[in-house]
Amino acid sequence: MIGCRTMLKPGTRSRRLLLGLGIYLACTVVFAIVAGDRLWVHTDNNHFAFLASSWLHGRQDLGGLPPVHSQGNDWALFEGKWYVSFPPFPAVLMLPFVWLAGDPDNFRDAQFIVWLAGIGPAVLFLVLEKLRRTERSERSEIDNVRLALLFAFGTVYFFTAVQGTVWYAAHVVGVGLAALFVLTSLDAEKPVLAGLLLGLMFMTRVTTSLLAVFFLFEAIRISYMHPTEGPARAWPMEGSLLDRVEKVVKDADRRVLVPMLAKFAVPVLFVIGIASYYNWVRFHDPSPTAFGHEFLQVGWQRRIQRWGLFSTHYLSRNLSAMLTALPWRPAPGELHAFGAPFKVNGHGLALWFTTPFYLWLFWPKKWHFISVAALVAAAGPLVANLLYQNSGWVQFGYRFSNDYAVMLFVVLAVTGRQLGKWFWIAAAWAIAVNAFGATTFERNQAYYSYDSDHVSQPD
Repeated sequence: MIGCRTMLKPGTRSRRLLLGLGIYLACTVVFAIVAGDRLWVHTDNNHFAFLASSWLHGRQDLGGLPPVHSQGNDWALFEGKWYVSFPPFPAVLMLPFVWLAGDPDNFRDAQFIVWLAGIGPAVLFLVLEKLRRTERSERSEIDNVRLALLFAFGTVYFFTAVQGTVWYAAHVVGVGLAALFVLTSLDAEKPVLAGLLLGLMFMTRVTTSLLAVFFLFEAIRISYMHPTEGPARAWPMEGSLLDRVEKVVKDADRRVLVPMLAKFAVPVLFVIGIASYYNWVRFHDPSPTAFGHEFLQVGWQRRIQRWGLFSTHYLSRNLSAMLTALPWRPAPGELHAFGAPFKVNGHGLALWFTTPFYLWLFWPKKWHFISVAALVAAAGPLVANLLYQNSGWVQFGYRFSNDYAVMLFVVLAVTGRQLGKWFWIAAAWAIAVNAFGATTFERNQAYYSYDSDHVSQPD
């Protein structure tokens, strides 16, 4: 009993870990309930399981045609061979379990992803607690528990976590890695581990690797406040935020900063080297980003060939999916036929509609160096995804926001703005909306329309 009390003593590491474990278990139970029968079968799009199986058979291609149950969806064809073109780290995680299963279709990929899905929210709680311990956040412990659970159930991560298919599996793994990356990057505490995690993020969701700038900001801050010679320096308090940031960057101790960045860069470059070799072996292209998406046999292959995978050509459509897409009512004659009072387009719902509490990011009570670091870091994947050839299709909400959502929650934690009644009303709306998406997406098709030419109601 005394040992239990000691473990639960406020402010202790054991208490934080136990609370994190509790969040993981709570998320896992809810995700498993919502996933339901998906836990006991393989998904139709179990690409990562087939990639793992290919490695186990000593090859990079499928060794034949894609499985019939995938209906040819998102497979790459190059020189007469079929490949998985998604960055491969999720397949690395699945590899031993696919080996045990003996066949990719015997491996329950959705169940595997549900087991992983609670890691992101649990580690996010540890991130928020570290911000509280270092006095950069004024949130209480219970606030941080609530925010971690709000991430799990009040954002598009909820519907993402219960799918299991290749696109959503990458998001789940990517969120967990991103949360661990932020945790190790705070105070630039573990540069080698942070670099390794960033490399694995690159091998999971390429755009999340742009979060690297967060470590750079933290390394600059620490090298300013703890120079190699002389006493520790306090954070400058005079002048505007930009003036203070400029002073910190200018006066950072390079003898601290350079070795820290070198330790961070080595594992990143090592993983990028593996990616380059992997792509060269498969597609004769040594670029670390050439995972083969340009060879996808999909309906929009022509636009990829014309405009590339990233282009400003895609910006207006992606902005529409992110900011303007709303549910719409079917025409009166269609209401009975489709059996649903409203429909959601396959491009998904606007981010502010599914997650309205993100609007609190626009009026912080005060700004911190870490606020700037998190927002600048988030801007990288945000902009890259807006320039990407795909809006996230098919989705319930703007799923690409998963790539930087951890950073947005960091900003929510340090803004100093009280999380009052209206915030929690917005949070309740977000939980309700995302619970609807998690329970209906890819299940109750009456609520969904897959007209790819329209973000909103067709004319």
